[in-house]
Amino acid sequence: MRLATWNVNSIRSRIDRVAGFLDRQDIDVLAMQETKCRDDQFPYERFDELGYEVAHLGVNQWNGVAIASRVGLTEVEQAFPGQPGFDKDAGESLISTPVVESRALGATCGGVRVWSLYVPNGRALDDPHYTYKLAWLAALRETGAGWLAADPAARIALVGDWNIAPTDDDVWSPEFFEGKTHTSQPERDAFEAMLTSGFADVMRPFAPGPGVYTYWDYTQLRFPRKEGMRIDFVLATPELAGRAVDSTVDREERKGKGASDHAPVIAEFTD
Repeated sequence: MRLATWNVNSIRSRIDRVAGFLDRQDIDVLAMQETKCRDDQFPYERFDELGYEVAHLGVNQWNGVAIASRVGLTEVEQAFPGQPGFDKDAGESLISTPVVESRALGATCGGVRVWSLYVPNGRALDDPHYTYKLAWLAALRETGAGWLAADPAARIALVGDWNIAPTDDDVWSPEFFEGKTHTSQPERDAFEAMLTSGFADVMRPFAPGPGVYTYWDYTQLRFPRKEGMRIDFVLATPELAGRAVDSTVDREERKGKGASDHAPVIAEFTD
């Protein structure tokens, strides 16, 4: 299986690039984030023409997650168990009636349970959205650990835009991000907790060291200056991670007119 994850930053604006990527990279399953459309606006027909089944979760122009598969698409689940919601008017608390956003979508594809995840951004260290982000990650870790406890041989991939650079090697300048989200210690601790609960960062063994990025801001010529971050990941259970034979970032998709600010991450697994 060739599994990819990509924050497409509007599927309607980038459907041609996505279609070209699927063909060029021979992708079996693609998890997408920030589709930025309602379910009735998603371009299902284009994926159908390419031979992919699609599940999508989106309610407005914000967030949105999808999974496209040519190896089967069953047991679709919207939101993971215990996924917290957010209310922008909640102040420092996480409200009594939170809105569960379109940030998590699960489906079984070719025997692998794939979750397309768009982790909350956090915005700023003193913003309620940061508290929400940490609660969201804690709930995901608890749920993921529960899945593994129930079935240690489960093949599960938690993939998507995590909005965390887990180490200094994952950012172009640790000093630039000091005091900001994505690199704060609580966020990094939350990511590390996913790893200690049993999930593995599939790409790192194939692309060690600094300078491997998946996101470059549109401003300040960040991409040509190689000033990026690694915030998009494929995290896999031990059974699935042990079958990984390659993992790369497709930087070509960050180039040219109409590119997303993220590049796809690809992981290949044996049967």
